[in-house]
Amino acid sequence: MDMRFKGLDLNLLVALDVLLREKNVSRAAEKLFLSQSATSGALARLREYFNDDLLVQVGRQMVLTPRATALSGKVRSALVQIDGTIIQSPEFDPSTAVRILRIISSDFITISVLREAVREIGKSAPGLTIDIQQPANKPHEKIERGEVDLLLMPELYISPDHPSEQFFTDDYVVIAWSGNTQFGDTITEDQFFAARHATVMFESHTPSYEAWFIQNKDGRERDIAIVVGSFSALPFMIEGTDYLALMHRSMADIFARQMPLRLLRCPIDIPPLVESIQWHTYSDGDECLAWVREKIHEQARGLAIGAVDTTH
Repeated sequence: MDMRFKGLDLNLLVALDVLLREKNVSRAAEKLFLSQSATSGALARLREYFNDDLLVQVGRQMVLTPRATALSGKVRSALVQIDGTIIQSPEFDPSTAVRILRIISSDFITISVLREAVREIGKSAPGLTIDIQQPANKPHEKIERGEVDLLLMPELYISPDHPSEQFFTDDYVVIAWSGNTQFGDTITEDQFFAARHATVMFESHTPSYEAWFIQNKDGRERDIAIVVGSFSALPFMIEGTDYLALMHRSMADIFARQMPLRLLRCPIDIPPLVESIQWHTYSDGDECLAWVREKIHEQARGLAIGAVDTTH
């Protein structure tokens, strides 16, 4: 059916959104499940409607025209609003719902909270598929563009432009290999800084929260022996060595039950890490997302560290 609004074929809006994001006809065709010729035809019709090239060849790549740049965010916002307010059914039945939910979460929250929450979700809603993605640069922009449904991140990385709620807090411990004889059951601040460490640096080259805090607290630097891209790699890197690492208590408890690790009280007074869940404003009435958020809260409340009570 040819659906037109003020002369624009509304079926072309999705094609326009993908073309402006991919800046490549071949990749856009793959995302749209169309042939390259059909996608090129859609681009031609869009150019005619807007009286603008939209995408122009510059060297070996295509770039957006100023008109296309201005349209990009507006088109994405319109599609996200349609999805959140019109397409998603207001009546949610976990037993019959079929949907893919995309969640951005660090491996820390995935292991400490989400793994049990996802199991419970799977029991009640077998038709839901949970796609968990690692945080990349500016993860809040994926919420803005409607590319993910939920963002589970430290509170300081949450966008003020969309609703969010705290769900979990955690503190830090020092982890050491159980065969490390350099330390007893406690560790002083001087011993902490004299030791060699394993630490986390994300794909965006952003240090983890605790690494950032220590570096900025009083200017003292840790002696870094190993840098890894995830928290879950830390225990494997320090096993069999005299290295130390800082880890969230809930995650360290899990690994200590499965690996030869010792947990020591952190001699640095690091403020607790507060984690929040965020979703798009247009998804505020999405009963499925509200139900999934509550399942995450239930699992967080089951942990003894620092769940945030949202039942009152």
